[in-house]
Amino acid sequence: MSKITACDVTDCSYNQKQQCHALAITVGGPEPCACCDTYLHAAAKGGVADMTGSVGACKVDSCSYNTSFECSASTIKVGLHQGHADCATFKAR
Repeated sequence: MSKITACDVTDCSYNQKQQCHALAITVGGPEPCACCDTYLHAAAKGGVADMTGSVGACKVDSCSYNTSFECSASTIKVGLHQGHADCATFKAR
């Protein structure tokens, strides 16, 4: 599974010190955006503090790293794009 090396979406409940701590995120649409479908804005922090998040599934068929809805990038970064969390590693086919 592709690891998330950085997340700039600091208001996400899974974000602690710009690191994602969700067990696995889903990257989805609607296309052309590669939104982080796991983004959650809540008062409480979530995830597992001593682990780094990974990509569990990718529903963005137009990404060159998408192979059978799995991410083949070695690592990804998540960042803000037009007011929402996106996979910043997205690369069009």
